Amino acid sequence: MPLMANLATMCAEGPRNAPVWFIWEDDAIWMLSDRDGSSVRRLEEDPRCAVEIVRFDRGKGILLHLGMRGTATVEPMRPELFGRLLEKYLGADRSKWNSWFIGNIARIDDPSGRLIRLEPQSFYTNNVSYFWTGPDLAWSPGMPLS
Repeated sequence: MPLMANLATMCAEGPRNAPVWFIWEDDAIWMLSDRDGSSVRRLEEDPRCAVEIVRFDRGKGILLHLGMRGTATVEPMRPELFGRLLEKYLGADRSKWNSWFIGNIARIDDPSGRLIRLEPQSFYTNNVSYFWTGPDLAWSPGMPLS
């Protein structure tokens, strides 16, 4: 599911928050960036961070929250992993990807690309799903999320 995550970092001016695309592999969450990215600069100074992911579907009464905290590392670009991350958001058919976006923003083979890796030291989950109009639309654990 192409959910967005929010990456929270710290700097001298205080906390910062950035929406990020992500993928979960090898017991870690991986987020894209580049060597000049502001999140990368902040994490190089203070690697402590938090990542929050929220699934919200008002019509189905779903509100799920996952929080992760720990110490992140900034890793060199791994084109194969980056490609899988992009597929999650852009689809598996790479011929349909916007060539401008891939050529200017999300260059898979760019040596300045970086991946932010967080192997969480703690997790926080919260299911605050609710009844929208009654039990027929309520979501509870065990029910499909789609």
